[in-house]
Amino acid sequence: MKPLICVPMGDPAGVGPEILVAAVLDSVVRESARVVAVGNKAVLEKAAVAMKVSLEFNLVGEDLSGLKDGVCNLVHMDNVDMSVFEYGKVSAMGGRAAFEYIEKSVSLAMAGKVDALATTPINKESLKSAQVPYIGHTEILAGLTDSHDPLTMFQVHDLRVFFLTRHVSLLEACTLLKKERVVDYIRRCVGALRQLMGRDDVSMAVAGLNPHSGEHGLFGTEEDREIVPAIEDARKEGYVVDGPKPADSVFYFALKGAWDAVLSLYHDQGHIATKMVDFERTIALTLGLPFLRTSVDHGTAFDIAGKGKVHALSMVEAIRLAALYAPNFKATVCKNS
Repeated sequence: MKPLICVPMGDPAGVGPEILVAAVLDSVVRESARVVAVGNKAVLEKAAVAMKVSLEFNLVGEDLSGLKDGVCNLVHMDNVDMSVFEYGKVSAMGGRAAFEYIEKSVSLAMAGKVDALATTPINKESLKSAQVPYIGHTEILAGLTDSHDPLTMFQVHDLRVFFLTRHVSLLEACTLLKKERVVDYIRRCVGALRQLMGRDDVSMAVAGLNPHSGEHGLFGTEEDREIVPAIEDARKEGYVVDGPKPADSVFYFALKGAWDAVLSLYHDQGHIATKMVDFERTIALTLGLPFLRTSVDHGTAFDIAGKGKVHALSMVEAIRLAALYAPNFKATVCKNS
């Protein structure tokens, strides 16, 4: 049976509802997964009109009985007042609703009723307006599952990229580049890769920080001082890891199959590399949770929300990858539990 992927609707005022209703009908999604949405029926009906799609909604309870094919299976939550609802607006109502969809989806995943989550965009300002005590998806998921420091991985085509640091300044990212941190991330990233890919013989490369990976101190000492010793220690532990490899070429060669993944040292280093390959098919995966989560890598796009202008390709790819990896992920979780 095809994996069952849960899709929380996201911020009602953003493009999440539109990409959800369009993705449900996509042939790639229908061939690879079963989908159950968590959201508000009135908002999704409005989104279907905007996207000019004819879609039947099948309301299901939390036991998820009565799922149907060719429709939008929906766990409906009555948390949007349509009399005051507006597209493209930051609101406490939208932030609270978005959080509640994620909360419900997490409860379904933790109960083993769905195989993975594929999330739509939420808005940080709306979350703040609703006094939700989290800044974004990763923090919400970590908090609701009591998970420590989940890993972020991007995938576009056959390129997989992990991140040593994410939402910090470039200066702070350099200060966080320590041998112990690099070794820890190699261990965790390789473990996550094994879980996703269902095999132990995975390999990865570590990107360099400086031009030409420092060229033995000519353009910086971080490689010789921190990265090389970390890689040497990881190899002694049995990990297949290469580097530091110059960042101007390592992502290209990984895309061509030289390694299963690359460890990027800071946010934009990996983001630019993946999005230049294929912006719309760049998907974020959150690993280190009790379940697999994939996500579109774009925001709520308040400026075009409700206008039927958004493309659902990223949502389709997020659901496809969730369905692709969910069996391996669940098998590993069950084996280790």
